[in-house]
Amino acid sequence: MKKEMLINASQNEECRIAIVEEGRLEELYVERASQDNYVGNIYKGRIVNLEPSIQAAFVDFGVGRNGFLHISDVEPSYYRQGGYDPEELRRKEREEERNNPRFQKRPRSNGRPRIKPPIQDLFQRGDEVLVQVIKEGIGNKGPTLSTYISIPGRYLVLMPALGRVGVSRKIEDEDERHRLKDILYEMNPPKGLGFIVRTAGQGRSQKELSRDLAYLLRLWKVIARRVQKQEAPVDIYEESDMIIRTIRDIVSTDIDSILIDREDAYERAREFLKIVMPRQADCLQHYTGKDPLFHKYKLEQEIAQIHRREVPLPNGGSIVIDQTEALVAIDVNSGSFRTEESADETAYRLNVAAAKEISRQLRLRDLGGVIVNDFIDMRREKHRRGVERALRDAMKRDRARTKILRTSPFGLVEMTRQRIKPGIKRSLYSDCPCCGGRGVVKTAESMALEVIRVIMLAAQQPKIAEVKVRVNEDVATFLNNQKRKELAELESEGDLEIKISGSENVYPEHLELDCTDSNGNRINLPV
Repeated sequence: MKKEMLINASQNEECRIAIVEEGRLEELYVERASQDNYVGNIYKGRIVNLEPSIQAAFVDFGVGRNGFLHISDVEPSYYRQGGYDPEELRRKEREEERNNPRFQKRPRSNGRPRIKPPIQDLFQRGDEVLVQVIKEGIGNKGPTLSTYISIPGRYLVLMPALGRVGVSRKIEDEDERHRLKDILYEMNPPKGLGFIVRTAGQGRSQKELSRDLAYLLRLWKVIARRVQKQEAPVDIYEESDMIIRTIRDIVSTDIDSILIDREDAYERAREFLKIVMPRQADCLQHYTGKDPLFHKYKLEQEIAQIHRREVPLPNGGSIVIDQTEALVAIDVNSGSFRTEESADETAYRLNVAAAKEISRQLRLRDLGGVIVNDFIDMRREKHRRGVERALRDAMKRDRARTKILRTSPFGLVEMTRQRIKPGIKRSLYSDCPCCGGRGVVKTAESMALEVIRVIMLAAQQPKIAEVKVRVNEDVATFLNNQKRKELAELESEGDLEIKISGSENVYPEHLELDCTDSNGNRINLPV
């Protein structure tokens, strides 16, 4: 299977990276120069507020917006500030696990302790704390912070708080896991620092891993010096730009070619590959064609379809995606999809195709949070399990953490996907000023009735002598034609003059009202 990485950096304002497999867009990353990107950056921040009710602290880390630090993201070494011994808490936790079955079933986040002291005992306002941004702010919410620092290299991740070595869970081969762990122990990493072998480290030699280890140790020494010398709030470490970051995290032996359409970006990527991944350096090419890179590969049309609500499936049927603040609802529709088999078999085949497309759309749109998939109902248990398996298999290639539940009694498959930053739609689009993001506007008749109600209120005010109304052209036409009689009666009853004017240049829900007395003085309605 031919797999290519296309990097479109020809415009200063935007960088786009596409992963294409056999000519089909599978992954898309977009970053705007005008949009701040803090994820992965490390800061020395200052506690500005504590909220015991939600067990969180708000941290000023120098970017103008305070970050959100929950107690679950506070590393155990900070517990000593409040007089708590992390080892004692771990002993209590192990004892609870032995004695209380319910405690055992509680979810453990990334191996972090379940028993946590109150955050107000650990910090006070003004305390300095080393934090890393793990999630971009969405809407009015500030960025999410963590004191569990992680610095990624090409094959390893340095995690100072871990204090041990480990291997990514995505490397499932037990022999390979043991081999990688043995290599890490042989390299004798400094005590107190933790290292995890990334998925990209699978099959790598000791020489390659030791080179990455040396790079991360040099970087950590620089970070440690900055932490000691500089006062909060201050930027300690910034992640690489998107091109270097994506090449570092994604490029592996299955990438056949990397095309970049900008010379300085190409040179930067070439230097990085020579140092970190010399084997892949030959895959890099500078695209100099006349046609824009994404047009050459016919990606612009596919990118435009990403933002559509309805996504057609190859053999008929479709999925409909609706996104809210914290939840994504995906509905599978059969449409014209038909087979000569039974209804249950037909539904199963369509659902399997939909599961694969859902996985692709979640990656392309970068959707996260709670996701509810409403598949077509299937009676047979083996078909329901088959759809769940198809969805899990399709999600394996997703770099975001996911969790998929079994089909509910209502035929829904609920899942979660790690949300790191706002979805691509929220990054590229803003709410429509016409409908405020609802997707619908009031009809001309609804607006006309609303105008009549406002004029009725004006007619009750004895001082008002003239009412001027400016609305959309269609609303004005409806009022002047369908409501002329009611307007004449209101003019007579209220002893006032009503003027309706329409304009094509205002929104369908626009309502501009100007009430004046007999001397031309403006009067505000008590609305």
